[in-house]
Formats: sequence, structure tokens, C-alpha cells
Amino acid sequence: MTMNNAFEKMSVLAVDDNRTNLHILQVFLKKLGHEVILAENGEEAIARFQQYHPDLVLLDIMMPVMDGFEAARRIKAASRDKWVPIILLSALNRDENLVEGLEAGADDYLTKPINFVVLEAKLRSMQRSLSMQRSATVALERLLAISDNVPDAIVTCNGSGEILTVNRATEIIFGHPAAGLVQRPIGLLVPDLQCTAPTTATTRNREREAIGHRRDGRAFPVEYGLSEVSIDHERIFVIVIRDITQRKQAESQLQQNAALLQTYYDHSQNEQQLALRLMEKLLHRPGLLDARLRYKVIATENFSGDIVAASHSPEGRFYALLADATGHGLPAAISVLPVLALFYRMTRLNRTIRELVLEINQQLKESMPIGRFVAATIVCLDEISLSGEIWIGGTPEALLIDADGQICERFPSENLALGIIDSAQMNDQPRRFEWQPGSQLLMYSDGVLEAADPEGRQFGSQGISDAVRDTSREVRFTALEDALSAHLGQNAAGDDVSLMLIDCP
Repeated sequence: MTMNNAFEKMSVLAVDDNRTNLHILQVFLKKLGHEVILAENGEEAIARFQQYHPDLVLLDIMMPVMDGFEAARRIKAASRDKWVPIILLSALNRDENLVEGLEAGADDYLTKPINFVVLEAKLRSMQRSLSMQRSATVALERLLAISDNVPDAIVTCNGSGEILTVNRATEIIFGHPAAGLVQRPIGLLVPDLQCTAPTTATTRNREREAIGHRRDGRAFPVEYGLSEVSIDHERIFVIVIRDITQRKQAESQLQQNAALLQTYYDHSQNEQQLALRLMEKLLHRPGLLDARLRYKVIATENFSGDIVAASHSPEGRFYALLADATGHGLPAAISVLPVLALFYRMTRLNRTIRELVLEINQQLKESMPIGRFVAATIVCLDEISLSGEIWIGGTPEALLIDADGQICERFPSENLALGIIDSAQMNDQPRRFEWQPGSQLLMYSDGVLEAADPEGRQFGSQGISDAVRDTSREVRFTALEDALSAHLGQNAAGDDVSLMLIDCP
């Protein structure tokens, strides 16, 4: 038999005091492709279970030393961290036997003599359930791995303000071990933070400042955002807490210089206007307000795996980034945060495209779970030499458009996305280019190409070419937005969408 699911082979513990029955079960299960572990009584079954940790148990009821009911209870008690199905096998077919077996922890019941057609069907059903359990476990492990690589503390609480979970950064920031925080009040970390009042459209995800307390009693300034979700009719609060000690120290120093303080205030105000949600606050930086830049990001969910970023170095270089992480929603959005942090840090230091590519790739390769990577287009325009460099890995081609709206050069993706292979193995050399006065550089994610109209036709590269052809630079971005919107109609984009148009100096 071949199972069409991701959990084809099971490890099965078969328990029966009748060796003939046990041998028949062994032959049948091996024929189906499963590994078989044998036991002849309940006590031996428990020992085998603890030694081999099987996926499923076939358990006879009437046995010497320890019967199947007691063995089922002990096996269930020993497997609290995961679900291990137990199918009882017995010649007893009275209702009270079935009820007692289910109350002991069994998941199904099959009377003897065994109908092997029915048993095979039950095994297939258990396989499907185990496959779903394994998929859910893997997804949770990946989400936890991402959460543990976020530099901010992420805490969940119930409606009574009791802590349910924390990430690794919470331990680092506050000094408490994770096990010591569970079921403790959130006020232990931030006394002014309350999780009992319902959130509203005004307060949800709005960031506030407060005073946090470390384990050793030291107080320090924090910034937190709070949102509320409902899971199984239970209110759950998700709180992201950031240690802003360094920022506050910087503000104190900036107070000595009125001009610098005003600049910081303006930038902070601009960010606050853009930060409708927590992830939006993290993604938007002053560089995106550059007059030469127009961009748009449309998320398919609350959070986007697409990001755009821009920065201007003191030496006259203008940097831009368009990145697209695997997946959608919060996991994808968190995946691109290391890219964003490295981009802004390195561009402030006037680093080359090659240095950016190598550093970001190595950071992602070392920290991201398997199967997670980030496609990216990175560009640097030199205002002095009027030349540029561009590196594309995994994102669609970029277009250089002249003043008359004609595509004069295409830059295809010639590299793998970031985070797949080690930096020593990758091609880190950017492509150099020059431009004529009035030119613009267009970058976009694959969500633009794959945007489908009500008939399922994709926008594609032809849609982009048609939208920008014969347009002036002042209206070109609006024309592209309008064309994409008209193509989608009432449809929502199937993937995150990001566009960036840059005026060449």
C-alpha cells in the first residue's frame, strides 16, 4: 500500500499476549510499510513505549501482568507533549468495555477477530491526523525560531494580565528566565501596562512609552505596542516591548543642540504618522521620504513580506532596496527585519553594494530557518559620477526608463535570493550602468507580475511596459498604479505587491 501523504511510514507498537495474533499483526503492518515494535503484556508495552516512542499503539485489552485499560492510561500520561493514537483490540464488544477504553485514553476500538480491511482504514485515518499534527508542529517551531531572532520582547497575556508565553529577547531584556515568567502578571515587567481593558481602534497597536523593571530591580525606559486577538473565544493580548534606553540617552544628548533635536523630532513625527501598526513603524524610515522616490507596498495580509527602503549617504550616494521574503503575513514580515537593519546601518557608512550583499546574505544564512530566504534588488546611484550599480537576486528584472517613457535597459535577475547559500559561494558582483537626463529606475516584486484580473489573466511584464510607455516622469508612477488597479478590478492581489520608482540624478 502507498499512502499519498507526508506521513507514509509509522512506527507502531503492537501489544497482545497471544503470540499468533501478534505475529499476524506484525506481518500485516510490515506489509503496509510500517515499522513494528512488539510487546506481550501491558507492563512490557509501557517499557517499549518509553524506549522507542512509537507513533501509534495497537493494544489488546485482556492481558496478564497489566491489562490494556491500565496500559492505555499510563501511555497517555507519558505522552502529554504530543498525541499518540491508541486503538484497542479486544473480543469484548459490550458498550461498557468501549466506554471504559475511551475513558482510559484510547482513541478508537476494534473488536476481535480483527477485520483487517477496517484496521487498514483506521490506520490511514490516523496517518492523516498524524501528518496534520506534524505539519502544525513544524510551522510552530519555525514561528518560534523567527520570534526568538527578533530583538524586541514579544509577550502574550490572557485577559487577566497573566503571562502565557515570552520569546528569547524577553529573557535577555528583563533578566527573568522564561519558565519563571509564565502565569506571572505582566506588571512584573512593565507596571503601567494593563491587559484587562478591551482594546479599541484608537489604542490597538499604538506604541506607548513606560518604565520597565529588570529582575535585579533596575528601572529602564521601554516602548510597547499592544494588540488583541480572540482564540477559541478567549481574549489574548500580544505585546511587543522595546528597550529604548539608548534612544532616550541619544535624546538627552540631542537636547544640547536645538537644531539636531528639531531634526530628530521631525523624523520621529513622520514615522509616527506612517506607523499605523507595529510592523509598519519598524519598516518606515526617513530615507523613504526622499523627493526623488515614489513607492507603494500592498500587503495580502495584515503584515507584508515585501519591504522597500532608501538611504542617502553623506558622500553623495543614494541607496534603495526592494526585498520579498518567502511566505506571507507576520512570519514573512519578521524575516525581512534583519535585512532592513543591516541595510540602514551599512548605507550610513557608505558601504558598497557588494559589501551589503555579502553581509545581508551571511546574516540570513546563519539565522533563518531552512526554507526561508529573501529575494532582493539593491541599487546605488552616485550623484557625483552619474553612474549606478545594481544587484538582483530572485526578484523580477528592473527597468531603466528614459524621459520619453521608453524602456532603454533591462536588468534581469542573475543571482539566487539571499540566505540560500554561503556568501563564499555566491556571485556578489553588481552590474554597473549609466543613464541619460530625465531617466528613472523601476523596481517591483513578483506580486505585481502575478496580479490577476477577474478572468485570471496576470498583469505580467507586458502590463508594466504598456503602463509606462510614452508617459512623462511626473505622472509615470501614477499611471502604473492606475493600470495595476484597473487590471485587478475588485480582485485582491494574490501576493504582496511592492513598487519603487527612482528619479536618476
